[in-house]
Amino acid sequence: MDALGAALAPLALADAAAPDSPHDPGSACGSPCSVASDCSSVASADFDGLLSPSAPSSSAGPPSLVSDDLPAAATDPSPACSSRSVFALDSPPRWGLESVQGRRPEMEDAAAVVPRFHRIPLWMVAADAAAVDGLDRASFRLPAHFFAVYDGHGGAQVADYCRDRLHAALAEDLRAAEDRVACGGEDDFSCLDSKKRWEKAFVDCFCRVDAEVGARPVAPDAVGSTAVVALVCSSHIIVANCGDSRAVLCRGKEPLPLSLDHKPNREDEYERIEALGGKVIRWNGYRVLGVLAMSRSIGDRYLKPYIIPVPEVTLVARARGDECLVLASDGLWDVLSNQEVCDAARKRILLWHKKNTTSSSPAVARGSTDDGGSPDPAAQAAAEYLSKLALQKGSKDNITVLVVDLKVHRRFRSKT
Repeated sequence: MDALGAALAPLALADAAAPDSPHDPGSACGSPCSVASDCSSVASADFDGLLSPSAPSSSAGPPSLVSDDLPAAATDPSPACSSRSVFALDSPPRWGLESVQGRRPEMEDAAAVVPRFHRIPLWMVAADAAAVDGLDRASFRLPAHFFAVYDGHGGAQVADYCRDRLHAALAEDLRAAEDRVACGGEDDFSCLDSKKRWEKAFVDCFCRVDAEVGARPVAPDAVGSTAVVALVCSSHIIVANCGDSRAVLCRGKEPLPLSLDHKPNREDEYERIEALGGKVIRWNGYRVLGVLAMSRSIGDRYLKPYIIPVPEVTLVARARGDECLVLASDGLWDVLSNQEVCDAARKRILLWHKKNTTSSSPAVARGSTDDGGSPDPAAQAAAEYLSKLALQKGSKDNITVLVVDLKVHRRFRSKT
């Protein structure tokens, strides 16, 4: 925990608790030991990296979040907003995905990419002000893009089910929350807490998918999967993690971990398992009951209640220095550090663009017509390079790497 605590100084960490019923923080799913940045109050300081240096200052009204080096904003429905708002930008990020079986006898990893997955109400990321950039929090929506990696164990059935189902379940939970607000049950937007809303949405979603896996049943009792999910929108990144897959944001030249691995020897996880009557046994590494090398997952019914499907949730504001986001299974992280992964991903993306940029087209930009439905060659080159590097470093697991390029414009000086 110390690593993430140091990297995300303003983040608050809540302890996990044990449970009674599946859809509530004190339930059988457990409580969401969440990591969430205090982004419920949106101010210009949260977006230092996205603010245009030429942005006009004003002594009246909410802070203006403008970005001249990002793609043209979607049409602003509010005449009060004369600038292009960060929230109104609508362009799916570039991405690349590589998934290899490696030295394992079977492939048990899965991944999902869903561009324009859901249009998020502004109050989900900007909870305090009545309006931001002249946009109405109650009615304005910004597109969010879904990226996920699932690392199965004992079989591929649960990972495959998560790949096909989890994003749909999350969309259903988000729509249900929005409907409750629209019906007047929670119509005081100034009281909404963004962190808790995201936490509840992801906990409900993961617990529901876990219950479906057990009820159908989707797989035998000894099959399960990790899940690391990232929602990327123009202003924020929201990550939910359950298990030992990982999400790391490359901010400038530094890695910023957006998830904590759920390992049985993590102090809080060890205490939670022991308090429930379980045991963490050192047998080829630390394992729950001497069997599973992670402390949270979807599935694994034979190890409940010690293994829970409750994710930790991180909410961070995007900044100009954000280069890329890497989601990967532990086949990558077992042999490469966060720093090594960020360095390699950033350099490979830059190298591809430099090799493929001519003097007649010095700027590589994301067009507003790009639907994000297919891999970007630069991000794909980075994902492929990382998987090959992990194999060279001796990874013995399946390796799935998803690289999301967060730079919309890349400009290079052509050599003369």
